[in-house]
Amino acid sequence: MNRRRFLSLAALSALLPALPAPARADGHLHYTPDVLRSHLAAGEVVLLSFRAEWENTCQQQARIIDRLRAENPAYAHAVTLIDVDWDIWGDSRLAGRLNVPRRSTLLVLKGDHEVDRLIASTEEAEIRALLDAALAAATAA
Repeated sequence: MNRRRFLSLAALSALLPALPAPARADGHLHYTPDVLRSHLAAGEVVLLSFRAEWENTCQQQARIIDRLRAENPAYAHAVTLIDVDWDIWGDSRLAGRLNVPRRSTLLVLKGDHEVDRLIASTEEAEIRALLDAALAAATAA
């Protein structure tokens, strides 16, 4: 392989992790500033899940959220779920502006208003209460 081609491929591969991945089959969206901005501008209630794929608490939260959304389709219908990759966005302006202290933080937003949040909780009752607060915000006028 010639040097120019090698350097071009190396530069391209360095950019690939920064490209947004498509939405997952379970309905989770991947965070980018434009994704969040467009959903909030549309008046949607958004659940931001600041998570790391490798972290156990985040995995438990995701399983509970997915199970609750399957049990109550109103959650999935009324609340947009956006995963924020902590390894990429943990030091971002978004995390600072929202005062997100760590991964495994779940944050519900409607417009520029924070509805509710949970930090590092894997208690199903607390996550259900968070989703109920998000649902109530979505149905409020």
